[in-house]
Amino acid sequence: MALGADRYASRADTLVFLGCVLLSAAAMSLPGRLRDPLARGLRQTVLAPFLSLQQQIERLSASLARYDAVVAQRDSAALVATFLPELRGENARLRGLLGLGTRLGTGYIPAEVLREPEPTSPLTFIVSAGKKQGVKPLSAVVSPEGLVGIVSTVDQQTSVVVTWAHPEFRASAMAVDGSVYGIVAPHGSEGPRVWLLELEGVAYRQLVANGTPILTSGLGGVMPRGIPIGVVVGVAAEAEGWERTYLLRPAVHPAAVTHVMILGGTPARGDLRSVFEASGEAP
Repeated sequence: MALGADRYASRADTLVFLGCVLLSAAAMSLPGRLRDPLARGLRQTVLAPFLSLQQQIERLSASLARYDAVVAQRDSAALVATFLPELRGENARLRGLLGLGTRLGTGYIPAEVLREPEPTSPLTFIVSAGKKQGVKPLSAVVSPEGLVGIVSTVDQQTSVVVTWAHPEFRASAMAVDGSVYGIVAPHGSEGPRVWLLELEGVAYRQLVANGTPILTSGLGGVMPRGIPIGVVVGVAAEAEGWERTYLLRPAVHPAAVTHVMILGGTPARGDLRSVFEASGEAP
C-alpha cells in the first residue's frame, strides 16, 4: 500500500509539473494585451499567499542582518570600553613623562620599555635606548613618580635596567628633610616582599615617622639627589642600641612602567627634589 501511494503521489506531482509547464508556455504565447492582465490576476489570487510569504522572508532576512550589525557594534563598543581605562592611564603616564622632561630641561634620554617585568622575571627589563642615544652604565632610570632602577648593561640600541626590586640593587637615600640618611635595598627577593623596600643603616636614636618620603641623597655620585624612592610605612627590624631598618612602600611599581627617562650626564638641576615635587606625583 505504501509503495502504491508513493507512486501515485509521484505521478500526481509529475502531472502537476507538466500542467504548469503547459500553462506557462500558453501564457507566454499570448499577446501582451492579454498576458499582462492574466499575470496580474494570478498575482492577486493564486500567487498572493506565496508573494506574501516571500515578503515576510525578505523582512526576516533584513532583520537578521540588522541584528548581526547591532551585535557587532555592541561587541566593538564593549571591547573599546574594556581598554578605555588602560588607554587613559597610558595617556596620563605619557603626559606625566613629558612634563618631567620639560622640568628636567636637559640631561635625560627618553626610552620605551620593550619587555615589562613580571613577578617570575629576574626583576630587570630592556629599554629602547643604548649607546647610540648616549646611555651609560649606572645611569638612573626614573618615571614621573620616582626611581625605577639603574642601567646595568648598555648595547648599541638597547639597555638592560635593573629595577629597585632586584636583590643587588642599592641606593644612597635620605629623608625628605635631609635629617636621616641610609641605604635603600629590596626588602626580599621572593614572594610578596619583593615589591617592598627597606631603609638600612639608620641610627637607633633617629626616629623616622610613617609617611616620611625617602629620596636619593646623591652621595657617591651615582644618582642625582632628590629622586623619590618610597614612603616609610613601618619598622622592619631593630638592633637594640645600634640601628633601625625601616620598611618603605615604593614610589614606582616596575610592572606599571611603559616609558622611562634615563638620566645621563649632568642634569640642568643638581637637586631634583623640586622637579618631582612639581609633578604632584611624588610621595
